[in-house]
Amino acid sequence: MSDLEIALIAAGSALAGSIVTGWFTRSAGHRQADAARHAGNRQADAVLHTVQATLDEQRRSQAEVRRRQAYVELLQAAEKIVLLGQRGGEERVALVRASTLVSLEGPRAVAFAGLQLAACANEFPFESPASEELNQRFIAVRAAFEDAARTSLNSHS
Repeated sequence: MSDLEIALIAAGSALAGSIVTGWFTRSAGHRQADAARHAGNRQADAVLHTVQATLDEQRRSQAEVRRRQAYVELLQAAEKIVLLGQRGGEERVALVRASTLVSLEGPRAVAFAGLQLAACANEFPFESPASEELNQRFIAVRAAFEDAARTSLNSHS
């Protein structure tokens, strides 16, 4: 075998080795790129999950604040009529507004108790003092509303 043939065989072997090495390197590079892309996707999914959980918690918290405020408004409106004796038209409108707000905010048990509280407060006469029976009934209805509100707020906390 001549030196030229040996050189051609050696060059061919080197070229074939380079091609095989290049192919494997390319394949490894693709696998690494796919793994990096997959890891990036998992990381992006984790960030999106965290952001979604944060937004959900903020929404839940804001809803709880709105609910609590609605419950307080109803109690204040009813107590203005019953305890403070402010039984004019403005106070009754505020009572209706507050009971409507509680009905919208819910849940049903609180909305029902709120409607009962508003109805009881509306029974108080405009000018004359209320009977002891009506006062006692208001206390019981208010306590039922407060219990329903507390239960609702504690179940969402």
